[in-house]
Amino acid sequence: MSRRARATIDVTAIERNARTLCGHLAPSTKLCAVVKANGYGHGARQAAQASLAGGATWLAVATAHEAAELRQDHADVPILVLGPLDEDGLAIAIDSRAELVAWTPDFVRHISAVASGREMAVHIKLDTGMGRWGARGLAAAVEIATLIEALPALRLTGLMTHFANADETSSDFFDEQLSSFSAVVGELRRAHPHLIVHAANSAATLRDARAHFDMVRCGIALYGLDPYQHDPRDWQLLPALELTSYVAQIALMEPGDSVGYGRAFTALSPTNIATVPIGYADGVRRVLDSSIEVLIGGQRRAVAGNVSMDCLAVDLGTTSDVRVGDEVILIGGSGSERIFAEEVAMKYGTINYEVVCALSERVERSYLGR
Repeated sequence: MSRRARATIDVTAIERNARTLCGHLAPSTKLCAVVKANGYGHGARQAAQASLAGGATWLAVATAHEAAELRQDHADVPILVLGPLDEDGLAIAIDSRAELVAWTPDFVRHISAVASGREMAVHIKLDTGMGRWGARGLAAAVEIATLIEALPALRLTGLMTHFANADETSSDFFDEQLSSFSAVVGELRRAHPHLIVHAANSAATLRDARAHFDMVRCGIALYGLDPYQHDPRDWQLLPALELTSYVAQIALMEPGDSVGYGRAFTALSPTNIATVPIGYADGVRRVLDSSIEVLIGGQRRAVAGNVSMDCLAVDLGTTSDVRVGDEVILIGGSGSERIFAEEVAMKYGTINYEVVCALSERVERSYLGR
């Protein structure tokens, strides 16, 4: 396996994180593992298997093709497609026996027409403040529920919403959304007591048991990443992914020598520069910030200059203890030092979700554990 750009994923960590999340739930509350976007960059099929081994009983994805891929491995596990579906996607999702999410009467009718008599489970999505997909208000939810019940082969299965800022504990908007959703739940359950009600993402699952209802949908926390962008150890979560490359070259730079496009780094004194063959085409953000670091030999070293498409440079100073071939850790730990995805995200000015989802297909994945 190439060392150039490698993500090593410990699937036993994903399994353990699923168990940890299940520990926050009542025995009757289900865990739905969100494995969309190739398992947030970790590998959808591997993440699904590990999550199910850790106690999840449902899987959720964003697209029909993602559902079809998982159905090859899991004949009987409920798979929920969270996103909208066009004509082709709807046919694939139906063929994959996925459960669908609807928020307009027209889409419900379309499901019925394409299903051609095959029984399809449908969840109603409410927009309680996210401002994306979803029906708004009780009347709209009742209209869709009534239509689903009336159409042949469709089965009203769930009622769901999504929180906009469950990870912002200083905001009251989470409570407003929860209150709004709970009111609709109470009304619809009178007519449809069998509904599976679900609302909580990872942040809401860890934040407030009131949001758990019958099922929670956890994504980022399954992979050992903190939905609050701090430290996953605060929640006893174990990061599953390590991103590494290696030192391909070391060159001595004299004062005035520059490194990379735009000459953003110019040596002020003699210094050794390591060139590492991983770049923004692999998912390492092109950010000019001297505080961005990697680990070599258990020590933090600063990235020098702009990240290129296929490589980056690291300032070694006058050190002589780094050799060509040494491992370079961009996310992960060595000795007493560790670089979390949350640290990388903060320095990029983004969130840990984007850091791991941005890893491209050029990054080879290898798996530890199962």
